[in-house]
Amino acid sequence: DNGIDLQIVKLPEAKKGFVLLPRRWVVERSFGWLARFRRLSRDYERLPEVLGGLHFLVFAVLMLPAAVRVLAGAGSS
Repeated sequence: DNGIDLQIVKLPEAKKGFVLLPRRWVVERSFGWLARFRRLSRDYERLPEVLGGLHFLVFAVLMLPAAVRVLAGAGSS
């Protein structure tokens, strides 16, 4: 509904050894980034909206250095 496209990736039937799932590393990397923020490691919030807001804030903090680099590069052109 909110512009999110959910894709279910099934494992191959005859799986032998390690099989890399498409784009799985993006999700795992994002969970790793969230683990750096102690407040998100436990469920302290009473309302789910507060937790969603904290996730938004954390990702904004994480993306801010990249946004600064992009804007600095665009200004020098």
